[in-house]
Amino acid sequence: ALGSVGAAFASMICCSGPLFLAAAGLSGAGLAAGFRPYRPVFLVATAVFLYTGYSLLEREERVCEADAPCAAPETRAQMRRLLWVATVVSLVFASSPLWVSWVV
Repeated sequence: ALGSVGAAFASMICCSGPLFLAAAGLSGAGLAAGFRPYRPVFLVATAVFLYTGYSLLEREERVCEADAPCAAPETRAQMRRLLWVATVVSLVFASSPLWVSWVV
């Protein structure tokens, strides 16, 4: 979950990073130009991390023993919620080129 959010954040830097830096009073032109060629790589990494997270969650449900911490319903629900939050945050970051022009 953390890897996918990190990769999506890195892919967002090229498009909306300058907006946030400008709001902070800094220039982000060099940052945008430096990360733009790597945006597809970061988006693929985001998808891979999310897929891996969902796959590991499903696999853990099958192999988790009854007395292990992963068997507790609260733990399972929390892990599932965190993965969904990471997915939503990743989608917001990944879609930033579509909405960033409305914010400016």
